Amino acid sequence: MISADEEYTAKKNRNKKKRVILQMAILVVIATVFYLALFTVGKYKPYEPTAINMAQDKGFIALSYFGVDRVGQQPLISEDRLAEHLAALRKQGYVTITQKDIKDFYEAGKPLPARALFLMFEDGRRDTAIFSTSQIEKYNYKATMATYPENFAKRDTKFLKPRELKSLVDTSFWELGTNGYRLSFINVFDRYNNYLGELTPLEYAMISPYLGRRYNHYLMDYIRDEHGVPKESYEMMKARLDYDYQKLSDDYREGIGSVPQLYVLMHANTGSFGNNDRVSAVNEKWIKELFGMNFNREGYALNDRKSSIYDLTRMQPQAYWYPNHLLMRIKYDINEDIVFNRGDEGRYSLWNVEEGAAEFQPEKIILTSLPEKRGQMYLKNSEEFKNINVSVLLTGNKLGAQKIYLRADQKLSRFISVSITNNVVYVSENTGSGAKDLLTLNLDRFDGKTQLSVAEDKQKAEVRELEAFAKYADSTEMAKQYFAQSKEKEAAAAATIEQGEKEYIPNISVHEKGKRLVTIELKDNNLQVIIDGREAFSGTVTDIAAGSVALESAWGGYGWSQRNLADDVYDGVFERLVIKEIPSESQEKILYSDKLSGFEAFRYQVKKTWNSVINWFIVHL
Repeated sequence: MISADEEYTAKKNRNKKKRVILQMAILVVIATVFYLALFTVGKYKPYEPTAINMAQDKGFIALSYFGVDRVGQQPLISEDRLAEHLAALRKQGYVTITQKDIKDFYEAGKPLPARALFLMFEDGRRDTAIFSTSQIEKYNYKATMATYPENFAKRDTKFLKPRELKSLVDTSFWELGTNGYRLSFINVFDRYNNYLGELTPLEYAMISPYLGRRYNHYLMDYIRDEHGVPKESYEMMKARLDYDYQKLSDDYREGIGSVPQLYVLMHANTGSFGNNDRVSAVNEKWIKELFGMNFNREGYALNDRKSSIYDLTRMQPQAYWYPNHLLMRIKYDINEDIVFNRGDEGRYSLWNVEEGAAEFQPEKIILTSLPEKRGQMYLKNSEEFKNINVSVLLTGNKLGAQKIYLRADQKLSRFISVSITNNVVYVSENTGSGAKDLLTLNLDRFDGKTQLSVAEDKQKAEVRELEAFAKYADSTEMAKQYFAQSKEKEAAAAATIEQGEKEYIPNISVHEKGKRLVTIELKDNNLQVIIDGREAFSGTVTDIAAGSVALESAWGGYGWSQRNLADDVYDGVFERLVIKEIPSESQEKILYSDKLSGFEAFRYQVKKTWNSVINWFIVHL
């Protein structure tokens, strides 16, 4: 007779074997996919000398992506969106330059192509190589893969190892760079000014929802206590930085044979090489000793003759940027004309684009604003629209404005409008003497989301922090202590809003996605607005004269971002827009529709479903 212990052991061994087999299968799949991704047919061809415009020495733009994956989960851009970006850049005449081209530009005065692009991908992720190499090869582009050599010895399959980096270089479409030896954070406070000290990337990721901007990269400053007093002497600080640069040098020489010549100092925009003069001096010494160039800033793309090769700047396109968003940012950096994507010319021709840029993708209009302003377009021949039903899915990010105008005149001195601006619904009317809000509705309130007090949110932050310290503690004993403290903190009573505590109002992140189905019915002086199937407004308007339909997108201000990414362009996204006439008796008449029909609709839906299935397997396996 088999005992319970023997049965348990046998079951445990069987499960262990299953896990090993599954892990082996996954590793085989990863290796196969990686090999196929790097199986390139051609070789990179440098730009032709004819591309150089000797009369206009404009420098170059630098774009740096955090990473790429199949689906596109912030901060990683999707394979399809990257393809759109690269296609748009190629259409503008951009050709890629190499690290040597940059050195020759600054050190030997050699000219660059009129539209020169330096392309980078940071963090050294394996999925970046898998999902970007074919696109880079397609457009004969060359890119730099920046890595952290600390990841070489780790068993984490997310990051590229030296052998794989050499394979990348062998394709001829890649060069190597570095983000530094490792990613780590010092002098960290949460948004309630609780001092957390030093965090590893895993601790940071777990706690990040509760952090503010009071933290720093480990090379940027002295390690300090909660009062800002250094916990290390100058000699200790210098030894810490020296060790990292020396370890970086040793690991690269051992792993790939040499130290990459391109460096990306984390974090950027300090004005020097650190937040403290003495720290900056140590960084500067090592940077100029080990590397041939340094990207020291982020936010702007253009580098010209006035720039220093050790103080270069890059723009970091975000996962949610549509192609015209990228082009709009570049246009105002280089101060040159750009030809924006228009997409479906037939549908584009039905609208007058007054401001910004519009692209018509299948069942979707992307209206990109001007920097810190708006994008706006009118539907042609809609001046006599009066009683209508409008249905649209708004999928632009929460931070920003997506607006539908009804019965509008060409100067917008008269209109009825429905907008979602920074996660608030506004229903407004302007009869010629200024806009009047008929409804202001916070969508979190509309959804019935639980309202936390500041005290309750602070408690959640402190519990999460203790849980992170427990999970990544250096010893079992420390883990037990942190875990016990987290349970004690969680069990404590925190003052609620009902008890008079101030409500916690979260900042809207620049990355936060939005998705709202809006239906508007306007008949004579009656107006109804339905959001996600629920009535948000029902009331009357004053002006019943006919007018046009217009769409608007607008910048919503500099939103919340821990990296303080400054983005002043907004993509309003209007999906499956349908405008119907509401007659007094007969059936509704469709006046405009972005919905596909017939075989086109079937084919489009099959493609979307297939991609969803593939994406699910990639994400969950």
